[in-house]
Amino acid sequence: MVQEAKQDCYKKWYLPAGRVEVGESLQEALLREVKEEAGFECEPITLLLIQEQGPQWIRFIFLAKVTGGTIKSPSAADQESLQAAWWDRRTPLALRGQDILRLIEFGLKYHQDPWHPATLPTDLSCRHVVQRLVLVFITPEEQVWILLVKAPRPHLPVAAAVKTHAVSWASNMVAQDAMPLSYYEHNVNTLGVFSLQHNGRQHGKTDGVCFNTLVALEPDGARRDEDGLRLEPPSALRPPPVDNPRYLWHKVQRPTVRDALLDKSRKTSILPLHSLY
Repeated sequence: MVQEAKQDCYKKWYLPAGRVEVGESLQEALLREVKEEAGFECEPITLLLIQEQGPQWIRFIFLAKVTGGTIKSPSAADQESLQAAWWDRRTPLALRGQDILRLIEFGLKYHQDPWHPATLPTDLSCRHVVQRLVLVFITPEEQVWILLVKAPRPHLPVAAAVKTHAVSWASNMVAQDAMPLSYYEHNVNTLGVFSLQHNGRQHGKTDGVCFNTLVALEPDGARRDEDGLRLEPPSALRPPPVDNPRYLWHKVQRPTVRDALLDKSRKTSILPLHSLY
């Protein structure tokens, strides 16, 4: 834990945290913030969780291990922090915010029993904040279909985030563009992130983020008839038809790929992406 030096939260305690600076990658920002605020060198193990309030505010929570340095003492206080200390979570501590308690629980849970593969940013550039979709439709017989864009050759759909909505709303925009006639009869659920791409070295050119996400299209289970009685969702043997000729459904034939998508869709064994909207 680090004790804050900023006036609006002076002497309150928080996890090492801060903004990514211009020209930095996410991991470079992590290493710098931990060194500046806590005094340690560290090595990232995995992203634990991504939180977002649209493309203008995205928080990346890492699990990391100490590899060197010494804990920051009060004599080393500066504008970054007053000091750092280890916390047993039982001793009363004046926290800057209660939000970190959940993040600490996430870290302890993953350390004891990892529920998704270790996931770190891939060093690839992206100009904007976008969502690349592995959008699946799973039938009761466990057939898996993936939505693709046709031209110039079949590929996964990509949509840019908009400032007025959650980052994951991009998947809804794709679904509505592909299937406007049946869109409101289905739920579009972003289950998590397979991987993410970020470079950050050129401001305004490569410092966007591409989230490669698993998205499930499911019949709306909350539909009701004219009397307000709940209707059972239809048992669909095939995905809803695409109304836009730019798209097509592809049935996954390879058993290993199908089984992996089924497993990740059921267990959500994938990096979580949480919207705070």
